[in-house]
Formats: sequence, C-alpha cells, structure tokens
Amino acid sequence: MGVQLSKKKGAISDINVTPFVDVMLVLLIIFMVTAPLMYSEITLELPRTREVAPVNLHSKQVILSYTKAGEYYLGAERILESEILDSINDKFEELKTTVLFLRADYTLSYGEVANLMSYLRRGGIADIALVTEVER
Repeated sequence: MGVQLSKKKGAISDINVTPFVDVMLVLLIIFMVTAPLMYSEITLELPRTREVAPVNLHSKQVILSYTKAGEYYLGAERILESEILDSINDKFEELKTTVLFLRADYTLSYGEVANLMSYLRRGGIADIALVTEVER
C-alpha cells in the first residue's frame, strides 16, 4: 500500500493490486496444470485409438477404472467387485447422469473387459463410454 502526500488534499492512500494479481495468475496456472491430472492418479495404460470424440474427464462424471491387477475404482475411491453396481447407481443419482465412463487397462484381455461391460449392462447400466488415449 502506498501513501502519497499532496499539498492540496493531504494524505491519499490507494491499494496496490499488483501483488494480488500476481498471486491469482500463479494460482490460475497451477489449476490449469493440475486439473487434467485429476484422474491420472490411478495408473492405467489405456488403449490407443484415433480421436473420435474428445473427452475431458472431470469430477461431475461417473468414471469406473479397471486396473491390470483386477482392482476397481469409482472416481478415485477403490471399490469391491460386489459393490460396483450399487456404487455406480448411487453416483448416478448424486450427479444426475446416466453415462458411465469406463477406463480399462490396455493389458487386460478383451474377454475381461467384455465380461465387465456385460455385467454392467445386466445391472441396468446401458450408457457406457470407453475411454482411450489418442494415438500420436
């Protein structure tokens, strides 16, 4: 904060907003860098395809991750195989959506992923979007 003395009006104080703007820009950059990494905390090697429809995963989507170790994660929370349908339906109600984004590790067999998708469909989950990485 700077203070200027003027002969006519006395002391004039004004707020220096430059440090505030600097801090806000740094926070904005940090947010922009970390936001895409939100769902990469579950390490998966996703299949590579040509980009069909770009998907930006965020916390307002229901994301099921299936690791090569056979573990299931709903968002960032690990769940048991017996809890999959109940947990997904609870998330659907919470987020008011019906689309499930499925991230399955590339090293899993086609049959394992197909069995999971069949199980989900039998459980009433019809809208399943497979998440892949874009070929370079």
